[in-house]
Amino acid sequence: MRGRQWGVAVLLGALVINGGGVAVAAEESSGGRSPAADARLAAALQKAVDGQKFAEVLDTVPPSTSAAKELYRTELAPDDKGRSAASAKLAAAAAPIHQTPQLDATVIKLDRAGRPIAAADVILSPQYPNGKIIPLDANLTTDQVRWRQWDDATWDNGARGTVDIVPGRENAPVDFMSPYPASVLKLMVGFGILRMVDAGELSLDDTYTYTPVGTPSSLCGGARAATSITQLFDEMITVSSNPSTCALIKLMHERGKIDGLNQQFVDLGLPTLRVKGTNPNTGGTWANAVTMSSIDTAKLLLLFNGSPGTLWKTPSGTPVNASVLSASSRSYLLGKLGEQGLNQVLSTTNYCGRAYPPPGIPQVTPSRWIDPATGVVSVAGRNYGQDVRPCNAAATVTFAHKTGLADTSGNDAGIVKSLPGKPFRSYIVSVHSNLGYRYVDADRPADPAGVYPVQYTEKLALLGRAINAL
Repeated sequence: MRGRQWGVAVLLGALVINGGGVAVAAEESSGGRSPAADARLAAALQKAVDGQKFAEVLDTVPPSTSAAKELYRTELAPDDKGRSAASAKLAAAAAPIHQTPQLDATVIKLDRAGRPIAAADVILSPQYPNGKIIPLDANLTTDQVRWRQWDDATWDNGARGTVDIVPGRENAPVDFMSPYPASVLKLMVGFGILRMVDAGELSLDDTYTYTPVGTPSSLCGGARAATSITQLFDEMITVSSNPSTCALIKLMHERGKIDGLNQQFVDLGLPTLRVKGTNPNTGGTWANAVTMSSIDTAKLLLLFNGSPGTLWKTPSGTPVNASVLSASSRSYLLGKLGEQGLNQVLSTTNYCGRAYPPPGIPQVTPSRWIDPATGVVSVAGRNYGQDVRPCNAAATVTFAHKTGLADTSGNDAGIVKSLPGKPFRSYIVSVHSNLGYRYVDADRPADPAGVYPVQYTEKLALLGRAINAL
């Protein structure tokens, strides 16, 4: 079954399963997807998304306020700003969110060899307040969505976006404004840098001197002495350093690689992945033209995972496999994702033992960030204040991932694998939402003094826990 026929079969299957009209079939053999497996996963994912009641969050900056208008004029600075203790006053005066949030969630289940056995994509929006299953074809893509790039003011005013991400989708049945990816965009930058390494155009041992031109960027900071590509890459992925990312983006601009990177994504059948509009003089200006859908993000992670065989075919019919990146580059990138310091979205193990936020994906917290004397995690000046060793002892999976945060962006995407001796889990998860630090839970307690504040709604962690149980 190919193309739209596959997607229609998945959607119909999910509708039947949701209605309880058929028994669930036996699991498919390893190494192959089927419409039935996709339908079961899609129905379960829709239930998990709907079950979190995301429309119950509160908005600390309601659209009608002057503070909201100021946010529309502010340069996006993913991960650097965040919620401070002072924002507790805003939280106390928060109002119910004026419409259902935007959320795009993809899960790709893998067999023991890392091959996809089921895939599902569910969106949530004011138009689909209970979630909508997006049919995926045999190539993990869909032509059923008109993807629009994010815009805060447009969303606050109840509209669906004005700028298309993928051309030619004007008549698609689903119109969806894709949440801003924030620092998940660093997966795309990492891919671009490693493609240069594989081509022999760059070495991880090379150094780069960051020298911005013209007006400085608050996102990127000032000039930086010669720094190894290894250090810049590590800081970009593990602690989500914006200045290090700006340096790598500026390097790519200087080498004439940004336009080529965007074309590579199109050629690979990942048309919503775009590093567009960035400033060649600073590497900054990560505005709304930078886009990522959850399904294309998940496919990029599938490529990083090194799954065997053909992963999908491009629109021209060309098979795509993991050799798009060399084995050494994939291993390097997976290692950095596995050392992620910001475990605070779909997984919340950095806050181990606190009643809030609740546990999400039960991952091992990387030892790199743990004080061996106290068990407390500290990441680039962020002190999480909790002994994570009990959660590490109870962990069942690893989570190689990248998070993203802005005022209206709350994202997490990565690869989950079971620990030795634990129940088998192997899947890719990608959740993009507009639920950044602007939004809070109704019963959110105050953060302890001196501890890095909780940045995201607890509903994302609860969604992570639900997804891990699928």
